[in-house]
Amino acid sequence: MTDIAEPAGRVRAGVTVAELDGLVLADRRGATVVAGPPVTAVRGQVVVLAGPSGAGKSTLLRAFLGALPGGLVRRSGRARVLGHDVFELDPARLRALRRDHIGYVDQDPASRLNPRMRVRRLLGELSPGRPSPADLRRLLTEVRLPGTGEMLARRPHQLSGGQQRRLAIARALSRRPGLLLLDEPTAGLDAALCAEIGELIRELADRHDMAVVVASHDPGLVAGIADEVVELGTPREPSGTPREPCPAPPPRRRAPSDGPPLLSVRGLSAWAGSRTILSGVDLDLRPGSALMVSGASGSGKTTLARVLSGLHPQAEGTVELDGRPLPLRAARRDREQCRRIQLVPQDPLGTLNPVRTVGDAIARPLRLHRRGAGDATRVGRLLEDVGLPAEIARRLPHELSGGQRQRVAVARALAADPDVLICDEVTSALDPATAESVMELLAGLSLGRGLALVVISHDVALAARHCELSCVVSEGRVSRPR
Repeated sequence: MTDIAEPAGRVRAGVTVAELDGLVLADRRGATVVAGPPVTAVRGQVVVLAGPSGAGKSTLLRAFLGALPGGLVRRSGRARVLGHDVFELDPARLRALRRDHIGYVDQDPASRLNPRMRVRRLLGELSPGRPSPADLRRLLTEVRLPGTGEMLARRPHQLSGGQQRRLAIARALSRRPGLLLLDEPTAGLDAALCAEIGELIRELADRHDMAVVVASHDPGLVAGIADEVVELGTPREPSGTPREPCPAPPPRRRAPSDGPPLLSVRGLSAWAGSRTILSGVDLDLRPGSALMVSGASGSGKTTLARVLSGLHPQAEGTVELDGRPLPLRAARRDREQCRRIQLVPQDPLGTLNPVRTVGDAIARPLRLHRRGAGDATRVGRLLEDVGLPAEIARRLPHELSGGQRQRVAVARALAADPDVLICDEVTSALDPATAESVMELLAGLSLGRGLALVVISHDVALAARHCELSCVVSEGRVSRPR
């Protein structure tokens, strides 16, 4: 028998559901990578794991699942859920514990949503038994999504980032777990939606007597929902030595506003099915310019990035690169046109090959675009440019923190030596200090290389410090850059 039951009788609020006690994780050489402080999760309360990018928040969150990143081993300590040490359970009982009693939402929920499934199937596949349409609608409304047939009929690509995140939470809630684990639940969301997600997390803990553990570097979220905050210290690299901060490039100067545009967009429109997402967009980007694109979640910012990158199939309008027409579909662009416009996506885990190392991921565009093929030194330099040590090249994507994956995605895009770099929420999974250093890096590259930079961000204050132009996407319309 593999089922794991909760203690007999109704579990009262305030009763311990899970805890980490003296957990120390080491790499294959025996060097300490994470020395976790004690964490106790009780019903009806929210515990927040806080700290800088790379400090081990995601790793400790996954320790409750008994799922450590590759290359790490438990040297000492315990991780208990419902009184069971998850590292001592046999595989069948561990699967039963995860399935019936733990809900988990990682940093990149979109990568876990099967693009071929509709919302109704995505909810139903994790629900016990055969849920009725009314049950599925209740799950949607519980996470503040429309409980309509139209929403149930959508596929993941027809949802905004905030909607995908709430759908992932609904899936995690489908079996009414006693423990809910959320990794950076507000990453990439605008301020209003961050506040709404925070209210939702607080409401779920109170209403369902769940123990909730959240990994976050969002100070607003921490202040608004936490019953207890567990601070993690300085991030450490595989050697066990503290990571040095990313060196800051020279201060940014204002880019020239004269001369012909590098990228020119006229009358750009995009839609999904019968729904219009963008309409009549006009933009001009000059070499060395940096444009901030802001707007509410679901307004069309990511669609704009995908259209400019040639990745959105339903679009029309005119795009010119250096005064020459640029096909709207990437499949119709030649290799050089593809090289010159690079996208850093919002969900890097979904775009990094899980069985290829970081070094392979960065070396591929170097080979493809003849930018130093097979040069390990060049790969290491690109990693160091984004504040990562060269030895990260040997790791697989799942062995990295969310912030590290985002910086790897930036390094991979830079490997192509692009003329236009489009960054979709590249600082959303980074702590404030690291986010500032990455934006300084991007702004310095924009000016130093004559790179036209497009930064899509909900952190308006951060982006505004490094972008001299800004525009707002609202209801499919893009304001004139100013």
